[in-house]
Amino acid sequence: MGGEEQRAVNPQEEVERIMRIARTLGVEVDETDVTQWLTAMTAEQTGADWTLDEDIGIYGHRVTLLDFDPDTLERYRRIADIVQLPDLPNVETAISLSGSAAQGRIQRYPGDCDYFERVNIKAATREEACHVLAKLMRDKALATYEGPNYDLIEVKFGTWKTDVVKGGQRIKAESPISWEPEEVKAGRMEVLRPDGQPWTVEWEYGCLDPGWCKMDWVIAEQERGRVVNASNMLDVTWETPDGEIVPLDGFLDPYFQEIYLEAESVPLFAKLSQHVSPQALTEYVEQLTGQVRKYTKEHPNYGKAAKRMYNIFRLTGRHQAAALIRELFDEPAALLYQVWSLLDTLDDAGQPDSTLDQGTVVQQIDALIRDVVVLLEGPQETDLVMALLKLRDDVTGVRDLTSEEWGTVITGSREEVEDQVNLFFRAKLLAIPEAAAFLNSL
Repeated sequence: MGGEEQRAVNPQEEVERIMRIARTLGVEVDETDVTQWLTAMTAEQTGADWTLDEDIGIYGHRVTLLDFDPDTLERYRRIADIVQLPDLPNVETAISLSGSAAQGRIQRYPGDCDYFERVNIKAATREEACHVLAKLMRDKALATYEGPNYDLIEVKFGTWKTDVVKGGQRIKAESPISWEPEEVKAGRMEVLRPDGQPWTVEWEYGCLDPGWCKMDWVIAEQERGRVVNASNMLDVTWETPDGEIVPLDGFLDPYFQEIYLEAESVPLFAKLSQHVSPQALTEYVEQLTGQVRKYTKEHPNYGKAAKRMYNIFRLTGRHQAAALIRELFDEPAALLYQVWSLLDTLDDAGQPDSTLDQGTVVQQIDALIRDVVVLLEGPQETDLVMALLKLRDDVTGVRDLTSEEWGTVITGSREEVEDQVNLFFRAKLLAIPEAAAFLNSL
């Protein structure tokens, strides 16, 4: 996997090299923190590569646990109460955090709350397991359709087996089926077949091939004065009567980036982890490498690329480069990355039919304005602040924006922030020798 076989380096020399490059980058580094992190990363390990923290009841890959901030645990458990599927007599689940939310020690400004849930369904046949999943997801969607502090945004369930046209957009066969909340409630959606004929698609159509299963909400955290997007990606398996484990989407996901929040789900995790491919790490790194290529060559988003490069380097023994990228997430531009993410959240929270507490939405906009004032200057600051003030006026009733105007403001603001984030992360990554060599190799 390239980078795993490294020349033996004196730990102090490694730290000194990191500090020297960090000074060149203009990035502040806590030498004690870096030393402790490198020591933990290079510590000799025996036995399984996942571990349980019995004191707080979480578990996951040993490398991933190093980046989790236990002070955030109760907050994420509260949000998990909204998004996670329940255990049933024939359904076992294990809920976990993933993405930047699972890396609170280094990512002080995480964007969304991404969850990942393993769902194991015991059933006589695959068809029966798919119908159990369909009911489970729809029941969850209806139970959390809307509330004083959450709104359901979207559900992905099923795979199109033919091309269709929906809302004027052509969707290709084998694409995931995206359900709007009102379509989930109705249990059907209206589309056009390729020949233009109307087609009413029932919810159960998703049972043919559940595919990529995911549920999204926007949640208002009134005590923190902010709104956040929360998603739950489902990795669903069917357990046959003779104990065979069959992934319903054909692939059992590895566990290199999850923090599992409930110790009582260890038996399920232990059972499923035995079936993860021996080549899982290699395949995971290849997958992340493909995403880095996408976010640097096709759809530039160097913030996302940096996060994926950090995971690649820390999992493949390239600790110096990982340590340097790790420090980038503590810089002001990382806060700007959060502004970018929260603009999408505001887009969801500002929908006309939203039931979220609007006072919390206003507080979120105020916080974004403060962040922009601190981080930017000149025309970019002026344009972004004026855009956010328009959104604030709409939420408070001072002025009424049409849906088109709201969308235009969000899109324009996102592009402004996107440019600034890309400039920062691209420049810093290219200044780290090993990161630059990696990007040039793509």
